[in-house]
This record gives sequence, C-alpha cells and structure tokens, in this order.
Amino acid sequence: MWNELGVALCLVLVIEGLLPFLAPARWRHMAFSLAQTDDRTIRIVGLGSMLTGTLMLYLLR
Repeated sequence: MWNELGVALCLVLVIEGLLPFLAPARWRHMAFSLAQTDDRTIRIVGLGSMLTGTLMLYLLR
C-alpha cells in the first residue's frame, strides 16, 4: 500500500509540474487569479476535485 501511495504522490507532482514547465506565464496568471478568488469558491472546487477523484478510484478499482 505504501508503494502505491508513493507512486500516486509522484504522479501528482509530475502532473502539477506540467503547466509551470510548459507555460510559465499562463501559470503565473492563473495563480494570480486564484489568489483573488474567495475562500468559499476554492473550497467548493476542492470538494468537487476530491469527490471526482474518489469516484474515479472507485470505478477503476
């Protein structure tokens, strides 16, 4: 289980690093826009992301 968790974390880091590597100006603009977004919206997006990930894991397993 720990090995799979490590692999998953590594894949998250690779995926998260794609946009800053490929389009740093666009990533900077996105980060600036995100900094101006209210907490409620960020929490709703985070919850949606967690639920989507959980559902995808359930369907794949």
